[in-house]
Amino acid sequence: MNNSIIETNHQYKDTLTNLTILYVEDEEIIKENITKVLKLLCKKCISFSDAHDALEYFKKNSIDIIITDINLPNMDGIDFVRQLRDIDEKVPIIFLTAYLETDYLLEGIRNRIIDYLNKPVDFEVLLNSLLKATKDILDNGRYKIKLKNSLEYDVLNKKLLDLTKGEYIKLTSNESKLFDLLIKNRHRVVKIDEIKDTIWQDSYEATESALKNLLNKLRNKIGKESILNISKVGYKIEVL
Repeated sequence: MNNSIIETNHQYKDTLTNLTILYVEDEEIIKENITKVLKLLCKKCISFSDAHDALEYFKKNSIDIIITDINLPNMDGIDFVRQLRDIDEKVPIIFLTAYLETDYLLEGIRNRIIDYLNKPVDFEVLLNSLLKATKDILDNGRYKIKLKNSLEYDVLNKKLLDLTKGEYIKLTSNESKLFDLLIKNRHRVVKIDEIKDTIWQDSYEATESALKNLLNKLRNKIGKESILNISKVGYKIEVL
């Protein structure tokens, strides 16, 4: 292996250590074992036994890579991925399966699955699959997102840079939560109730005035035209 390939693999591994993985598996022993391995490789691993719970978590949180079993109760992995793709067209997804059928392969192609892993999962195979997903993230520009007003957002490190001034823009905790939510869902309108549920745990704090105040503060930092208001529906961030 030449030096350039080794250096590239190191870059992918370094990036992987900053990523968050969502893992769905209903077999508890397998889930516990693979979760332990994933936590050694990435920044954070969130695991679920039920695809419905995983989908709700995905809607409100920043996830970089998804690993899911195909055979799941209530909602199987295929339906889970279809709904994920309605929300995010590019997040890398890896399928786990005890057996592989042609129908699964075809469905995977339609939904742009990064890789298939057969159970039981070999560590090196899992690592290579994750590095493949990491490469996809970097190749598709999910690592850094450009906004209007010469702003650039580093998704992995959660830093907002003003390219003109060469300075990072500081956001408060709630401003950061709102910004992350809008960036994560930049391909769609984020509903008002969804924003309130994400920002405030106490429903009494989630007032219309509190939301407007938070939006105004964020707009003052990133540009008023950067966040679109879809009347009585929600908000959408404008990216380049």
